[in-house]
Amino acid sequence: MMPRALRLLLAVALLSACDTTPADPARARWEAHAAAVTITRDDWGIPHIVGTTDADAVFGMMYAQAEDDFPRIEMNYLTAMGRRAEADGERALWADLRMRLFIDPDSMRAKYAASPEWLRALMDAWADGLNYFLATHPEVQPEVLTRFEPWMALTFSEGSIGGDIESVSLAGLEAFYGARAVAATPDPRPREPGGSNGFAIAPARSASGKALLLINPHTSFFFREELQVTSGEGLNAYGAVTWGQFFVYQGFNERAGWMHTSSGADVIDEYAERVTPAGAGFTYRYGNEDRPVRAATVRLKVRGADGTFTDRAFTTYHTHHGPVVREADGHWITVRLMNDPVTALQQSYRRTKATDHASFRETMRLHTNSSNNTIFADASGNIAYFHANHVAKRDPRFDWSKPVDGSDPATEWQGIHTLEESPDLLNPPTGWIQNTNNWPYSAAGRYSPRRESFARYFDEAGENARGLHAIAVLSRETAFTLDKLVAAAYDPHLNAFDDLIPALVADHAALPARDPRKAKLADAVAHLRDWDRRSSTSSTETSLAIHWGEALWERLRADPDGEGVSLDAQMRSPQAREARLLALDSTMARLTRDFGDWKTAWGQINRFQRLTGDLQQPFNDNALSTPVGFASSRWGSLAAFGARTYPGTKRMYGTSGNSFVAVVEFGDSVRALAVTAGGLSNDPGNRHFNDQAERYAQGKLRQVYFYRTDLEGHTERTYRPGER
Repeated sequence: MMPRALRLLLAVALLSACDTTPADPARARWEAHAAAVTITRDDWGIPHIVGTTDADAVFGMMYAQAEDDFPRIEMNYLTAMGRRAEADGERALWADLRMRLFIDPDSMRAKYAASPEWLRALMDAWADGLNYFLATHPEVQPEVLTRFEPWMALTFSEGSIGGDIESVSLAGLEAFYGARAVAATPDPRPREPGGSNGFAIAPARSASGKALLLINPHTSFFFREELQVTSGEGLNAYGAVTWGQFFVYQGFNERAGWMHTSSGADVIDEYAERVTPAGAGFTYRYGNEDRPVRAATVRLKVRGADGTFTDRAFTTYHTHHGPVVREADGHWITVRLMNDPVTALQQSYRRTKATDHASFRETMRLHTNSSNNTIFADASGNIAYFHANHVAKRDPRFDWSKPVDGSDPATEWQGIHTLEESPDLLNPPTGWIQNTNNWPYSAAGRYSPRRESFARYFDEAGENARGLHAIAVLSRETAFTLDKLVAAAYDPHLNAFDDLIPALVADHAALPARDPRKAKLADAVAHLRDWDRRSSTSSTETSLAIHWGEALWERLRADPDGEGVSLDAQMRSPQAREARLLALDSTMARLTRDFGDWKTAWGQINRFQRLTGDLQQPFNDNALSTPVGFASSRWGSLAAFGARTYPGTKRMYGTSGNSFVAVVEFGDSVRALAVTAGGLSNDPGNRHFNDQAERYAQGKLRQVYFYRTDLEGHTERTYRPGER
């Protein structure tokens, strides 16, 4: 392989010979990278990037991402750097301040300078790829970021849809730093559960005798790009990449695959600090001493309605536990969480080059994949589960789900739990592993980690309907193929109604004959009673059940007597009998009003629609849309589709849930099928804007072109960055 320095010199010499040497030294570097990269677009528009070195591949990867959706790249980094108010104005101010409590540009520049040389080279290439795209596409007008700097990559080093920082209450932050009371306005509608599904199948339960993996993140739509990135230095990863990042977040290489699911582990702690005024500042009590509260100034720019900017300055406060984020019961509340961007970025990248369980496990020893569980499979036949990767050791005497006493040294973290101390799994006898954002104590059926062996803070999520559903579908199949794994991932049983509907049937049966609801509700109750509880576009029962479930949820959530009680248990409880009947009555009326008949097929109501490239999608009942047969994961739907009505619509439109779905078989070679919500491009004029909508809605996955031979006959275009 030609040394990188020699390639650069040759590229510069070639430019000189052509009398086109750029005045900007960066331009020569960009052109040298571009000369070492090819991008092949397959017939779904998916980019397959090949670079001579890893840095070249990263350069091409960022260029290709920017071609497909530069606005989402810019949005992600404005969010990560606490600069959204420069684009969105005052409404983004408090989210920006929240980020800036943890993300300081000067600190990030210093961390970049101190990073390992190989990582700096990748960050340099990351910025170069984006800047070269902007230089060669003058028609693209950024809202704010006209130039990317390498250190910025550290501000978004872990690919989750909602990072740990976003758990901090904006209302509490505004009340404290804005010096005014702020009441959070509750949304009366059911909120779509977040998270994802991951299944791993051992060779003993696959028809081919090879390990299989389901990759099924549930995110807001169009949150990630699907691509493949390859280099001459051993990189060859395919999968879902969060816009603007240079590592495959959920995906696979030729020998191994990884799927992250949101964890229920407690990885963030709040401390109630005893603060006292002292001179011009404050002190806080810690043990037998009073320590100074550190003050810092955060300056934010805010775009006004007329396009001009104003500067806002905030004096922020920190103890050794972390920044102050709110006040409660006379105490300042600080937050402690994992904040190690250099290590996090290394872990995120290095795992994409892991080729077996042992090498992947070594990347997990970096302990910065804080908010996720991980499902893993490899070509050697291993399947594994890694629980949340950054769980602090804490004194079990304290209730860590609430703020603990910051003045008590016993509340300090005592290091991070090792992999050996965590509820992890390797090759359980069940032959399968699952996680659906549920607890680890059912990950492999009866061979799961034992709950009593681990501290309570290892999980606060518990079980969920999807987890019970996953256990059922994985347990009954003994010879999985890729197609059977797809069928399992889209199994339409809505198991949350298995107990709810019998409760409703009993409620109706108990009504006195003279109660007018006995006759009024009889047909609807029978309709639900006889339903197989499987969703589909043609099912009228699905429409009735889900609208009834949501109406019941809203009624019970508004009931003060239900505070602190599991909502699912409350929905099934004897005390909810009247609410169940009232909810059914109102649901029949609503469906009849909106659609002319309460027996309306689910596919007439539940739709996928993509009309524009706007970051916030508009919806229109009179415009083209696609029927979707699956449903919200709230009801146990493994294939999640978080949909609701919008102003001016009667139909429900999905904005989250299944986003990227892939099934992978490992062995001497890798085979995979996949689908992406809508399409790859954000440009409505591009043929790949919505070309996967029908496949997405039907769960009809397409072949992944992993090898160069797979691309033969399926190539749309091959080019180098900068070529138009």
